[in-house]
Amino acid sequence: MNNETLRLKLKQRLNKLASNDYDNIENWQIIEAFNKAQLEWVRRMLHGNNLYKEGDELSKRRIDDLQLLLVELPLTGSSTDKYFESSNFPVNTYLEYKKVTTLAKSECCPDARSMTVYLAEEANVELYLRDPLKRPDFEWGETFCTMLGNKIRIYLRDFTLVKPTLTYYRKPLYIEFAGVLNPYTGLTSTADVTPEFKDDVVELILDDTAALIAGDIENFNQMQRTQGSADRNN
Repeated sequence: MNNETLRLKLKQRLNKLASNDYDNIENWQIIEAFNKAQLEWVRRMLHGNNLYKEGDELSKRRIDDLQLLLVELPLTGSSTDKYFESSNFPVNTYLEYKKVTTLAKSECCPDARSMTVYLAEEANVELYLRDPLKRPDFEWGETFCTMLGNKIRIYLRDFTLVKPTLTYYRKPLYIEFAGVLNPYTGLTSTADVTPEFKDDVVELILDDTAALIAGDIENFNQMQRTQGSADRNN
């Protein structure tokens, strides 16, 4: 959906039939409200906060709607005797963890083999390292990782990692209108950035956007109507 259609549809949601009551809403306000709405929509869908209680990859619909946000990032960093620590965490784009994958090799097995990596709680690291069933084990092809301080630690035990990779959900791209002030940078955008989601998803996000703006201008009837429409169709 292009930005001109987006603006037209948003004003249709806010204005009463054949009126132009809310045509004075600034373009930068539309940008801010839409970007906020799409980020909140993604978070709700990932956590199953919708009519069908379907979260991350729990149905074909969720897979289809959110797959474009999945990103693979080869991890770089340094290793100690205890763990590998990444140095290139995607701070600006990261939204939610999906998985960590890696190969590993040891002195007795120089050919790299696949490892299963579980996400663990930082508070339980020492417990996991003492537990013979949970600690890193090259023979069983299992280890665990933690996240702290925008870094990922993958724990080691007599093996080294090969090609560790983080798979994560990134934030959706923020829309921009050419020639309009970008409320996040304070600069005027030189080109349009259109929504990256499919049109049917953009329609849902537009309802959430209209609800946000309607709440800001205390138009509670429109806010309830658009919220209800978005909730029914997610």
